[in-house]
Amino acid sequence: MVRAPNPPRRESTVPLVGEGLTNEGLIPHIFSSMPALNDAASYLAETTSYLTGCFSDYSVENSPGHSGPPGSRALELVDFPSAEIGESSSLEIDHIPSNSNHLTSVESSNTATPAPLHRNDEITRTSGGDLLQNSSALVESNRAGQSGISIFQSLIDRARRTVRGSADDIGWLQHDPGMPPVEDGTERFLEILDNIKHGVHKLPNSMVYLLIPGLFSNHGPLYFVSTKVSFSKMGLTCHIAKIHSEASVEKNARELKEYIEEIYWGSKKRVLLLGHSKGGVDAAAALSLYWSDLKDKVAGLALAQSPYGGTPIASDLLREGQLGDYVNLRKLTEILICKVIKGDMRALEDLTYERRREFLKEHHLPKEVPVVSFHTEASISPAVLATLSHVAHAELPPLIASSGERTRLPVIMPLGAAMAACAQLLQVRYGEKSDGLVTCRDAEVPGSVVVRPKRKLDHAWMVYSALNDDTSEGDASQVCEALLTLLVEVGQKKKHELGMKSE
Repeated sequence: MVRAPNPPRRESTVPLVGEGLTNEGLIPHIFSSMPALNDAASYLAETTSYLTGCFSDYSVENSPGHSGPPGSRALELVDFPSAEIGESSSLEIDHIPSNSNHLTSVESSNTATPAPLHRNDEITRTSGGDLLQNSSALVESNRAGQSGISIFQSLIDRARRTVRGSADDIGWLQHDPGMPPVEDGTERFLEILDNIKHGVHKLPNSMVYLLIPGLFSNHGPLYFVSTKVSFSKMGLTCHIAKIHSEASVEKNARELKEYIEEIYWGSKKRVLLLGHSKGGVDAAAALSLYWSDLKDKVAGLALAQSPYGGTPIASDLLREGQLGDYVNLRKLTEILICKVIKGDMRALEDLTYERRREFLKEHHLPKEVPVVSFHTEASISPAVLATLSHVAHAELPPLIASSGERTRLPVIMPLGAAMAACAQLLQVRYGEKSDGLVTCRDAEVPGSVVVRPKRKLDHAWMVYSALNDDTSEGDASQVCEALLTLLVEVGQKKKHELGMKSE
C-alpha cells in the first residue's frame, strides 16, 4: 500500500461560535458577588470549544458517505508530488490489491484537509468513483460540523440570556428619551406625614377616594381595610374597587372606567385614585385608554409600589430562557392562577417588561393628569424573618371560645420574610433595591412627583399591617393619606400652570 507522510496535526480553522466569544467576552461578569456563575460560564465556553473541535475533526467518519467499519479512522487522499509520479509509481500501483477503497487513501491522524490529487490517468481510471464518494462525504461532514456548531451556539446564547436575566430591562423608563422626567417630592411628603401624625388632616371632603387593590387582593380580606376605616372616621367617602385582581390589565381598566363613572354620577364629585401594586398599573391603564371619558371625573392618580415599567419577578418567571424555565415555575404559576384561583394568566404576563413596553408605547398617561408615585426598599436584616403580617380574621364558635362569645383571632403570614428573601435575590442578582417584588426604578412613573422615603418598608406593608410594626413613623393609612394630600397639592399646582399657559 502506498503511504504518504503523515502531515503535522493542525487545529481546525472553522470558527466555532463566532468572533468575539472569547472566555472573557462570552458572558459578562455581572455577578461580582457570585464568582461561581462566571466560572461555570467559562467552563461552558471551554467545553464548547473542545466539542466543536471534535465535530470538525471526526465528522468524516460519522458521515453517511463513509462505508468503513464504525471504529475506523477517516481516510485522507494522498497528494503525490509530480516528480514522483512516474514509472516507479506505476509499478507500485500494479501491485496494489483490487479493493478500490485502499487505492488512493491511507490511514491518517484524525485531522486533515483533503489534498488535491494530481492528474494520473491510471489512478483516475481505477478510483474515480471513490473520489466522488469521498468528496460527497466531506461535504456532508462539513454540514454536520456546522450543525453541531449551531447547536452549541444556541446553548451559549441561552446561557447568556439566563445569566443576564432582566439586567438590561430594569429601569428602562429612565433611559427612554421619549419619557418625561420626574420631580422629587419626598421632602414635602415627609412634612405632610408629620402633620398627619400630629392630627392635622387636609384631605378635602369634596372628592371621593377610590382605593384600587393589587394582585391576589381578592384572597386577602384585610386588603386596604384599615385605610378605608381611617378615612371613614375622618368623614371622607372612600371605596375599595371591587375588581377581579387576577384579570388582565385591559379588562380591569375597563371595569375601573365604569366604576369611576358610577361613583361620579352618584355623588357628582370627582374621584381621586390610589392604586397599590398592580392596582396602580390598572388605574393608569384606565386613564390612558379612556381619558376622553374620564377627564372631568378624575382628579389625580397615586401609584404605591406599582410596577409601572414592569417587574423582574414576572419576567424571570415567565420569559423563555429565564430561571422559571428550568424548574417549570411557569407551569406551576399557570395552574395556581388559572385553575386554583380562577384567574387569568395575563394578569401576571402584563407585568413583564415586554408587555409594559408594548402597552406604554401605544398608551401614555395624559400629561394633564396629576400623578404621584411612591416606592420603598425592603429590609433584608435577619430580624425581618420574624415579621408576621395580619392578613385576615378567624372567628371561633362560642363552644370553643372560653368567654362563650365569638372570638376573632388574627390570621398571620410571614409576608415580611418572603419579601426580604425576594429583595435579597434582586439585590444579589441585579444589584437593585426593591420592596421585594418591584424595583425602585421601575416604580417611578415618568412625569410624576416621586416619593422616595428612607424608611424600610416591604411590598405588603402598605395593605397588611405587621404585628410588631413601629407606628411612631406613621402607619399604612397615614402614609396613604399623606400620598393623597400631596396629590391634591400637585393637582392644584398643575391646574394653575395649565391656566397660566392658556392665558
